[in-house]
Amino acid sequence: MLDHLIEGAAVVDGTGAPAFVADVGIRGGRIAVVAEPGTVTEEARSQEDATGLVLAPGFVDPHTHYDAQLFWDPYATPSLNHGVTTVAGGNCGFTLAPLHPARPEDADYTRRMMSKVEGMSLVALEQGAPWTWHSFGEYLDALEGRIAVNAGFMVGHCALRRYVMGPDAIGGQPSPDQLRAMLDLFHDAMDAGAWGFSTTQSSTHSDGDGKPVASRHALPAELIALSQAVGEHEGTQIEAIVAGCLDQFNDAEIDLLVEMSTVAGRPLNWNVLTVDAAVPERVPRQLTASERARKAGGQIVALTMPILTPMNMSLGTFCALNLIPGWGEVLGLPVDERIARLRDPDVRAEMLRRADSKEAGVFRRLADFGRYVIGDTYAESNAGLTGRVVRDIAAERGQQPFACLVEICAADRLRTVLWPMPTDNDPASWALRAETWQHEDVMLGGSDAGAHLDRMCGAPYTTRFLGDCLRGRKLVGLEAAVKMLTDDPAQLFGLRERGRVREGWHADLVLFDPETIDAGKATLVHDLPGESPRLDSRAIGVRAVWVNGVEAIRDDVVSGAVPGKVLRSGRDTRTVSTR
Repeated sequence: MLDHLIEGAAVVDGTGAPAFVADVGIRGGRIAVVAEPGTVTEEARSQEDATGLVLAPGFVDPHTHYDAQLFWDPYATPSLNHGVTTVAGGNCGFTLAPLHPARPEDADYTRRMMSKVEGMSLVALEQGAPWTWHSFGEYLDALEGRIAVNAGFMVGHCALRRYVMGPDAIGGQPSPDQLRAMLDLFHDAMDAGAWGFSTTQSSTHSDGDGKPVASRHALPAELIALSQAVGEHEGTQIEAIVAGCLDQFNDAEIDLLVEMSTVAGRPLNWNVLTVDAAVPERVPRQLTASERARKAGGQIVALTMPILTPMNMSLGTFCALNLIPGWGEVLGLPVDERIARLRDPDVRAEMLRRADSKEAGVFRRLADFGRYVIGDTYAESNAGLTGRVVRDIAAERGQQPFACLVEICAADRLRTVLWPMPTDNDPASWALRAETWQHEDVMLGGSDAGAHLDRMCGAPYTTRFLGDCLRGRKLVGLEAAVKMLTDDPAQLFGLRERGRVREGWHADLVLFDPETIDAGKATLVHDLPGESPRLDSRAIGVRAVWVNGVEAIRDDVVSGAVPGKVLRSGRDTRTVSTR
């Protein structure tokens, strides 16, 4: 007997093939039958009429930070609401394990680092996760049987360094014995099911003490040794971030990424390729790394987002503005001193100069303060400003836009919420995106879901992209769009029997209305442990989501079931060799 029968859906199977109408039956967590409508004779415990709806494989998000959130939110909301059934975590060199059993203070260090570098609520990290593990395998075991999505995790370089070197991981170099210990620890994590190795060399990544995170101190030889170890395990990957990911790689960064991939014989992905017609040289430069890797026997895949991610800012809390060169030292001051410095015309002039300099890289896009929209305000003097554009307010007041923005924020004691309007929402940039998506080493993803919770909301990129493909710009057809969200990432990670609607494969499925599928406006909610805030977005037009054959979402409401699996390398992933 079938567990469930979906009748008359337009099946978009993930391969890019044309949609076809079929009945799809689920049994025992698998797709038991895909047949002509009305031809299934086997009885089903339940069934539904899906006429006019699209049935697709569950979406695969290749870059998330749900490592902690899954403990208090097994549904990985809002990703699961938007059809994501498999998430890749442990990215950017940051993982919650391993933790040294003799140094309980390492857990506190890790929480503070994750709070700073990935914008997670410290209270939520402290109250929402059990922190009962030491080894990477124990961390994976702590999630087993309690999650509603499928989840796989890289092992983070920062945790490996901290475990072996302790506080010396910041600023120090491992001795030969320490490097061997790091490799042994890495192999243990891989044997337990880690998907691979992740690291960061990004200049924007600092720990809770404001110091460069541990992996930023690693020399190339250490990175190559760990990458080589990746190739000794089945079904593995590398994920790496370098400073040039934010704008354009330098030659040394390309050399490093190429060697990491080739010595491992495994794909390496990085995040995120920003596409902007105003900087036409960026895409060719970034994809030079991919072209060189293929010639050398490796593969470097650039992740890029198919939407413009809603993102807010503030002069009062840590956000992307702090990452503009020279801005962190001003925005890190106590509030009263910060306001005084921001009101100094000379300080503002220097901040604007730095924000518009070449060294600011991709953050230059944040420097057009006239385009910012005022969000939530608090002072009586700011009444009526919510929703207004700073340029218009500045013109009324006879001020320069940045000076006007500073005065608005100062009146709110810097609590004002700011929404920067994207500078790359022009037809030329969208045409360049459509062209870039066709490159063999470009893949959709980079949501950062689970991180930067009160600042950005990338998780709904799947439904917003599909809505745009069906009823908006229509840059990609439905079948191609679904393949980009399902089979492409599943193939990169070597997921076994996931990413397609095919008999015998795991029943990770999403049923949606093509006439309405979309994502709602990002709104601030306070539903994390400790009532900490995050941005959320309602899924529109998603009828149901199944994970391993069990209904997890129906009409944007979670079912209460936790059918997800911790996906472990080798067992649940096959090797994608570059050799």
